[in-house]
Amino acid sequence: MEVHKHLGNGFQEVVYQRALAIEMQMQGIEFSREHEMLLQYKGYDIGTRRVDFFVEDKIMVEIKAIINLEDVHLAQAMNYVEAYNLEIALLINFGAKSLQHKRVHNNNHKQ
Repeated sequence: MEVHKHLGNGFQEVVYQRALAIEMQMQGIEFSREHEMLLQYKGYDIGTRRVDFFVEDKIMVEIKAIINLEDVHLAQAMNYVEAYNLEIALLINFGAKSLQHKRVHNNNHKQ
C-alpha cells in the first residue's frame, strides 16, 4: 500500500490514519475518519464505537501499528462487522516491516 511504502513502519497509529486519509482523498475514495457508529443489543442502544474509517458507506477499516497482528485483533474486527451488520471489514497493520492486512467477511450479513 502506498502509505506503508512511503512511511514504512515504526510510527504511531494516528500518523498512519492521517496519511491514509490523505491518500484516500487523493484517490477520490469517499470515507469518514473516526466514524462513530451506534451499537445495539436486541434493538436497544447500548453505546457507540468509533471505527478508524468507514469507506464508501459499506466497508469498515481498522488500523493497527503493532509488531504483528494477533487473533484478538481479527476477532475484534469480526465482532464489529457482525454488530454493525457490515459485509466486509479490512484490518490493516502498518507496524510490521511488511504491510499486513486481513479481509474480514461477515457470513451472517443481511442486506
